[in-house]
Amino acid sequence: MTSASAALPRAFIWRRLHSLMGLWLVLFLIEHLLTNSQAALWVGENGQGFVRMVNGLHNLPYLQVIEITLLGIPILIHLVWGVKYLFTAKSNSRSSDGTKPSLPEYGRNRAYTWQRITSWILLFCIIGHVVKFRFLEYPASVQEGSKASYFIRVSLDNGLYTVADRLGVKLYDQKAVVNEVNALKNREAEGAFLEAAQETFLNESSEEQVAYNEQKALLLASKQKLQEKAQWVTALANVHLSKGDVVAVCKDFGTATLLAVRDVFKNPIYVVLYTIFVLAACFHAFNGLWTFMITWGWILKAAAQKKMVTFCIAIMLMIACLGLAAVWGTYWVNLRY
Repeated sequence: MTSASAALPRAFIWRRLHSLMGLWLVLFLIEHLLTNSQAALWVGENGQGFVRMVNGLHNLPYLQVIEITLLGIPILIHLVWGVKYLFTAKSNSRSSDGTKPSLPEYGRNRAYTWQRITSWILLFCIIGHVVKFRFLEYPASVQEGSKASYFIRVSLDNGLYTVADRLGVKLYDQKAVVNEVNALKNREAEGAFLEAAQETFLNESSEEQVAYNEQKALLLASKQKLQEKAQWVTALANVHLSKGDVVAVCKDFGTATLLAVRDVFKNPIYVVLYTIFVLAACFHAFNGLWTFMITWGWILKAAAQKKMVTFCIAIMLMIACLGLAAVWGTYWVNLRY
């Protein structure tokens, strides 16, 4: 046997890689929807489970590298090869005039068709989801010494007052933002004085710089705090507010994200779209899991395959409920605002 004939076909390798990346994305989907389900405010913890998990992920070292290597690349591989499947796959679960195969009585044929349909849904929904929450609704942040502040624009509603109070969030309407800007302007004289004082210290002789100067320490610390306050006010003022909007200033990234999720799901259109998104993702993932188990030779006997179908359906329903809890439970179906 020659080396050429012994080599695995390139298409075989890419199909296995596509399948393997699909398994990795199933695991990510479980983690993602488990985290998101805790954004549902009916649980009684005010979304603190969601806040803790999001903060834990956000504070990981080298987060961007992790996102690119463990999420971006697997999604891209699965997506690109999946798009190829979309244009080459042929369904046989629909009625036919006899020119094409038609076997709608078999459940696996119908599942194959829905796998292709959900692929189209996920293609557009994933792109929209990333743009929405990674860019459009991503909180701005400012560091003040050891304390960080996160800014997110949300629309005002009666429940937001109590949610903000329980989460320790301060809300600023347009008038309050203007007041903060004006208060900073009133400190311009203080800033000029501190700037002049710093210039004086920069012109010290080498002998004077060696000795510790308590007044110098106080003035430089005051200038730094004023600069940080100016950055904070600038970030606050840069949040564009429409009528009925406020800026929520949060103490951590997780709280800001929770309010962003709640605000998005006030809109019934997003509720419907994300309901379809969650259901499509769960079906695609766990139907794909069943296929993965067969493709990689984990389950071969017919009895084992039937049991695996039952298992995949059960876990699919459970994970779908977790995802829908976030969609419906952060605002619409809510025992506590």
